[in-house]
Amino acid sequence: MADFKKDAAAAALRLIKPDSTIGLGAGSTMAHLVAMIKADVTLARSLKLVTSSFPTRQLLLQEGFTVLESGWLSRIDLYFDGCDQFDHRLNALKSGGGVHTAEKVLAAMADEFVLVGDVSKKADRFDGRYPLVAEVVPEALAYVTNVLTRWVQPVKCQLRMSDKKDGAVITERGNYLIDNWFEPFPEPAMLNQRLAGIVGLVEHSLFYNMARRAVIAGPDGIQILDKI
Repeated sequence: MADFKKDAAAAALRLIKPDSTIGLGAGSTMAHLVAMIKADVTLARSLKLVTSSFPTRQLLLQEGFTVLESGWLSRIDLYFDGCDQFDHRLNALKSGGGVHTAEKVLAAMADEFVLVGDVSKKADRFDGRYPLVAEVVPEALAYVTNVLTRWVQPVKCQLRMSDKKDGAVITERGNYLIDNWFEPFPEPAMLNQRLAGIVGLVEHSLFYNMARRAVIAGPDGIQILDKI
């Protein structure tokens, strides 16, 4: 059986130039890309690597790479990551992991943010299967929930609860996550603009106008999609 994620990772590898600073996200596609970078010894030795993901960081260290801290970087050459879904303009939703704030930092500092994955992630429009996730400081939880309900009007606005312990999911920064479900999903530009003005909302999982390219694999082979 074809492994489309592995195929996409192989295509992404071809975008990496020697002596670059490369950012990596999370997931099995990124794990494939790490293995491929390691296999090209000359390329691997020339790269500087940074990641937004704890599992990817552990994998890189295990494979003998030195991992830079993003806080000491002002730019990187490329940032590769997957997503839950992306639309025809390469706007992306990255809602599952709850680490979109760290992911957005690397996407913003990259000269080029590249989405990598299988063809199932591609959609003409967001279809509402995935929530818009807001990371919120504890002091603003009730306030932001109220503003989201009134101003953004999701069909469901819900504090994310942990399935591993009693209580809410807490981010690495000590914040809460609010999942917002829509039916239909709002127009991304309008949604991004409204979310930007909410005090206490640290960041959200809509990557609006950030990706410049998508590398996806499927039954018909590799597709390289550039931003319209």
